Amino acid sequence: MVQSPARDATSPRHTAVVGLQWGDEGKGKLVDLLAPEHDCIVRYNGGANAGHTVVVGDERYALHLVPSGILFPGCTCVIGNGVVVDPGKLLEEIDGLRARGIEVGSNLRISSRAHVVMPYHKAIDAALEEFIAGGGRDAIGTTRRGIGPAYADKVVRSTAIRVGDLLHRDRLEARLDMICRLRSAQLRSLGADESDISAAVDRSRLLDEALAWADRLAPHICDTTWLLHDALDAGQRLLFEGANACLLDVDHGTYPFVTSSNCSTLGIPAGTGVPLGRIDRVLGIMKAYSTRVGGGPFPTELHDDIGDRIRERGREYGTTTGRPRRCGWLDLVAVRYTAMVCGVTGIACTLFDVLGGFDEVRLCTGYRFPDGTVTDRFPPDAFDLAEVEPVYETFEGWPDPEVRPSDRNDLPEAARRYLDRIEEVVGVPIEIVSIGPERSEVLVAG
Repeated sequence: MVQSPARDATSPRHTAVVGLQWGDEGKGKLVDLLAPEHDCIVRYNGGANAGHTVVVGDERYALHLVPSGILFPGCTCVIGNGVVVDPGKLLEEIDGLRARGIEVGSNLRISSRAHVVMPYHKAIDAALEEFIAGGGRDAIGTTRRGIGPAYADKVVRSTAIRVGDLLHRDRLEARLDMICRLRSAQLRSLGADESDISAAVDRSRLLDEALAWADRLAPHICDTTWLLHDALDAGQRLLFEGANACLLDVDHGTYPFVTSSNCSTLGIPAGTGVPLGRIDRVLGIMKAYSTRVGGGPFPTELHDDIGDRIRERGREYGTTTGRPRRCGWLDLVAVRYTAMVCGVTGIACTLFDVLGGFDEVRLCTGYRFPDGTVTDRFPPDAFDLAEVEPVYETFEGWPDPEVRPSDRNDLPEAARRYLDRIEEVVGVPIEIVSIGPERSEVLVAG
């Protein structure tokens, strides 16, 4: 196996890692792989609804808010202003890492401008999903972690609490007085149980909880915009880590079945304060097949034994929720679109080993609409996407080798043809192929 190359003068200075599908592509493993080339690892969007899994030897780490680079000594990990932070979950994650011998101290910094996910956000998230489903409509399928309501408060402004506010008791008291009255009325209008309402909007409890969070998180909180620009001026190398993925981007994904933030690379400037023009390399992460969690159209979804086999071999269950993921063939119409939107310069193909042993594999290279017309352009509107049928190209399968190759050229010929066709359709080179869960099980282009 080939490890990430050592940093040298020719290495890209600043890199972005972004998912090209509906999330769960293995971004955490790739960030962990690339961390030795960088000084700062920066998370720029999303919240604890996202999860990254990294396997190091016999150890498996599930990360939700802390950037994946925390596992590599010497990196500064930054939670940017574009993230919505659930302080309770973050502290739980920090404690879990420390218990396993991972240093979490001055190497973790949290933006004072990031917004806080409060308990009432989760209650509203759940109540709204139930309200929509009860009306006979398809719910969005959120993780009910309060992410959408927290981002909504960010836009409303008067009902928002930012991480920096946790350090000021007077601000919190004044804000919570108004918020608790408003949220009580909102939850009742959605039909929430009184016991749930009382638990979610108990002002005294919320204040005590917030002050306790502040006491523990204070050493990590700072103005990360200046921190990152100071790092740039000092010649340090930055790696930007996206949560979720481009097809879940609130502006450019399969709306309305999306998340509540800009999880394409277009979210980096707003979510960190660093201009996109400073980034030299954009590595798009793509599974060798497709998966999706929650509601929304999925043209290549497989409702058969092949889909079940992919799910079991790929361990396709949510890092955050444990929900089984919907599985299907690789959709290159979608990937070509997201690579374009994100400005991808190279692709990392993950979970390639999962396809080993199939008699044949397929790639979707077009969509057929009900009127018979075929397109290779992705329609990001969910209602349009729900009407298409995939147009497939079929490839001969390849055996699952007992001994993992150390070079892409050593892959079976049929496997190489599959990768070659992906590059041809997307128009971007595949730089990395992941052939197993271990940190070391990757093929890196020389």
